[in-house]
Formats: sequence, C-alpha cells, structure tokens
Amino acid sequence: MTGRQIVAYIGIGSNLGDAADNVRNALLALAKLPSTSVTGLSSLFRTAPIDADGDDYVNAVARVSTSLSAEELLQALLQVEQDCGRERSYLNAPRTLDLDVLLYGDQVIATPTLTVPHPRMTTRAFVLIPLIQIDPFIQIPGQGAAHLFVPGVASQAIQKIA
Repeated sequence: MTGRQIVAYIGIGSNLGDAADNVRNALLALAKLPSTSVTGLSSLFRTAPIDADGDDYVNAVARVSTSLSAEELLQALLQVEQDCGRERSYLNAPRTLDLDVLLYGDQVIATPTLTVPHPRMTTRAFVLIPLIQIDPFIQIPGQGAAHLFVPGVASQAIQKIA
C-alpha cells in the first residue's frame, strides 16, 4: 500500500450476459476493495466492439480514492473480474467484465503487467467520454487534456443508457 490516498480512474466494460448488471455489480465490488472508495461514476454507455467480436458493450468509468499501490489495485481488479466469471479464451474475447486502470494519480507506469496511462485510452470513445463526464478538465499524464482527444474518436458510436 502507498499509505496515502491516490485518485485513480477505472474503465469498466461488459458484453456478455446482462452487461449493464455486470457493470453495476463491478461498481459494488469496487466499493468493497480494501483502502478504496468510489468517489465518482460516469453514466453507462453502449458502444460497438472495437477490434473484438460479440455483442455491444456497456461501459463506464469510476473514479476511486485508494491507498493501494497501482499493482495492488490491478491485482484486486483482476480478482473482481475472475469473481465475475471473466475468461480470457483469446485476445479481445467477449467478456463478462473488463476492468482497467486508466489513470493512477499523475503517474506514468510501465511494468510488464501494467501500463498507465492506459495505452489505448485516447483512441477509445468508450473511455474518453465517460472520463470527461466525471472530470471535464482531466489531464492525461504526459499527453495533455483528455478533451483534446475527443475529435479523434468522433466517428465511434457511443450512446448514453443510464
């Protein structure tokens, strides 16, 4: 644990089963993580899969305050995915739940298991739009204001559902 509270942003997605329910259940699980509290939540959005197959996704972004280290947070998210029945049968397979550490404070992290900021967050409407909904002026460390990337994802269909 870091000992101090860090603001992190978590991407949440699902396209198997009751995807909206899976996302809501993930939020409940995030609220139960040790030394972590959910401090912000976007609406739920429906998006078509990108570089993947299966049904449309339901996506959201949560802001958390945590004293878990980035790696501890990642491991906790992987456990939540597994508890929700996530199977990794092939790259970009449909999933009951996908949880990603998008941002961890203002840190830039590159380890064999974790890259922060998330490497594809600036090219995905399903990340940028919910993220900006929570914090319209958020900065992506080393890259600039998140809202500056929105024109690059304007062709990606995204629909607010809740």
